[in-house]
Amino acid sequence: MKRKYFLPVFLLFQILLVKILAFFPGFIENYYSRGLYPVLSRSFRFLLGWIPFSVGDLLYFLLIFFILKWIWKSRQGFFTNWKANGLTILRFLSVLYFLFHVLWGFNYYRTPLHEKLQIDKEYSYQQLLQLTHQLVVKTNALQKQIEKDTTKAVFYAYSEAEMYALAPKGYNKLTTRFPDFKYSNSSIKSSLLSLPLSYMGFGGYLNPFTNEAQVNDRKPKYTSPLTISHEMGHQMGIASESECNFIGFMAAISHDDLYFQYSAYSFALNYCLYNLEMMKEGSSLSFKSLINKGVLQNFKESKRFWQQHQTPINDFFEYFYDHFLKLNQQKDGMESYSKFVGLLLNYNLKKQVI
Repeated sequence: MKRKYFLPVFLLFQILLVKILAFFPGFIENYYSRGLYPVLSRSFRFLLGWIPFSVGDLLYFLLIFFILKWIWKSRQGFFTNWKANGLTILRFLSVLYFLFHVLWGFNYYRTPLHEKLQIDKEYSYQQLLQLTHQLVVKTNALQKQIEKDTTKAVFYAYSEAEMYALAPKGYNKLTTRFPDFKYSNSSIKSSLLSLPLSYMGFGGYLNPFTNEAQVNDRKPKYTSPLTISHEMGHQMGIASESECNFIGFMAAISHDDLYFQYSAYSFALNYCLYNLEMMKEGSSLSFKSLINKGVLQNFKESKRFWQQHQTPINDFFEYFYDHFLKLNQQKDGMESYSKFVGLLLNYNLKKQVI
């Protein structure tokens, strides 16, 4: 086989291999997610965690620059030289596909968390009402404890750097319940792409090539501790968005810091209210009068921020990421974020954590 055809053919082989391995989550769990991946993850965090800016974002800038440069140079006669240009694109995609899966992507195919915890994911309307009431009580108590006034929104005086430094303490506490989630070599950073992320509708992301947890530092601060904990869950090898929401929630409520706890409980409460509306329109309204005005102010702050950044760009990336998730074992797409409520509800029924 000629060298120029190797990577394009290798891409086809990789796609077939990934499709086959998807049928063997136990193999992925034991040999990748618990074997190779933790070594790679810790190594990247050790190598890059001390650097104060996002190396991954810079790599994306460079990648976009070279792609645009190649497109510009190839613009004349692009379709005339379709075979050579097509092979170049396939070679690039082959390398990218390989690095993505080896460095992080195989985690999409590991054993689901609810199976390891031996809990169900489904729940009834009555069970959701009960959980929502518990979360209202807990969130109200934390808001009042922090602000001493039920009408004041919780204000975070922490800098982003202080929250990044505090976040691992939640995971240290979490190991008493989940020993596999011991976190070391912190690598949590504000994204250089925070403004674009705001318009794309993302609070943060994990760079799969550098293992840096990237946080959108423009969004309301009260949401940041949960977002940070969520992205750290991705660093720990959890690919599912619903599972990361659950693990991030558990890490944040395990934290000694009240602000981390408030971020988690208010986040879960908001999702429960949303899920109630999805199950029965108008069913969340009865809780609004029970929620402290300060908590509702925080909710409005977050809603206002995302509405201000709502554009067709957001719609495009939501559509794109929805299909990306569906292609990677998350059949619910963007709705998978809210599916964490089922994990939380059933784990709470089993362990009484709220």
